[in-house]
Amino acid sequence: MTNEIEKTVTETGTTTETGATDTGPAAGNRRGFLTGAAAAVAGTAAAGISMPNIARAQTITMRFQSTWPSRDIFHEFAQDYVNTVNGLSGGRLKLDLLPAGAVVGALQLQDAIIAGALDGGHGVAGYWYGKSKAFSLFATPPSFGWTANQMLGWVRYGGGQALYDELVQDVLKLNLVGFLMAPMPTQPLGWFKKEITSADDMKNLKYRTNGLAADMNQELGAAVTIMGAADIVPAMDRGLLDGAEFNNPTSDRVLGFPDVSKVYMVRSYHQASECFEVIYNKAKYDSLGKELQQVLKIAADAASADMVWKAMSRYPKDLQAIKDRGVKVYKTPDAVLQAQLAAWDKVVAKLSADPFFAKVVESQKAWAKQVVGFEMEWEVPREAAYKHFFG
Repeated sequence: MTNEIEKTVTETGTTTETGATDTGPAAGNRRGFLTGAAAAVAGTAAAGISMPNIARAQTITMRFQSTWPSRDIFHEFAQDYVNTVNGLSGGRLKLDLLPAGAVVGALQLQDAIIAGALDGGHGVAGYWYGKSKAFSLFATPPSFGWTANQMLGWVRYGGGQALYDELVQDVLKLNLVGFLMAPMPTQPLGWFKKEITSADDMKNLKYRTNGLAADMNQELGAAVTIMGAADIVPAMDRGLLDGAEFNNPTSDRVLGFPDVSKVYMVRSYHQASECFEVIYNKAKYDSLGKELQQVLKIAADAASADMVWKAMSRYPKDLQAIKDRGVKVYKTPDAVLQAQLAAWDKVVAKLSADPFFAKVVESQKAWAKQVVGFEMEWEVPREAAYKHFFG
């Protein structure tokens, strides 16, 4: 019986304490001992007898940092994911969320997780663009006419996750496991000192963006700087930037963009489909066992859906709040959008000299051609219906 108990404990991976008191009729009577021990185990709960636990699930606590300031809605989205993980695990796993800078800066998160200084984190794959530009294909890919949700469809059903895993574990050999999640709406061109009326206005402009959008804007002649969220508005305030984008009206309002700019350009192809990423130290992740690993993955899907609905509620209200601050909101001219697409052509051609980059792009284009083509043929146009009812 002892062997059977030990076998069960080993298979469940729980921590145990061993010990027994012989309640049988005689120490030398093995059958009596086993019978008495079994009766004692069966009666413990009812009788309230204090005895050693044969198996007890231990709570595993993981340090988990976001790449976002604590006041940003993105950190709130990270907290939503953490809450989902903690709830689904039934107390067996606890993620402790920290904001950007608590352990390392936003752009140092991946290295800290690889080294084990953190167990996991929440950000965007484009932040690791310095290790491989292919990372940005899993965060801010070229604008193939697809939405971020359609891009995540490629991740789940078009081979994208396998390509992501290949990049992380085979090409770069990083001690990481990651999940892509939470599609974002099209990002604005950003905040500027004056309205952008042509592609020429981007030339020599000191401009903040990240990932492949940096390459695309450099093709337009911009002087691009990459920095974390918390540094952007102070840089604009000091004149170190002429323009900048971050992501959405809620984040932009809270980060303080209306304090340093009164021109907000919306619509852009530089980041028309972006998603979040959660990453974990691979050794730590492997130690969790398949059940808790599945919790981390399922929580990503659950939090994705909730984030989309929360953004629907918050973003329109905060865009109006921005307008109420005296900010002029302009739609980026079609001529600028066309110049962006031409710039994407050059970026894709240049970076496809890397065979892995080219393989990912071809996979994405095949998916987008099929999925977006179906949508354009199948879905009824929304603009006419909106104008009919709302003017």
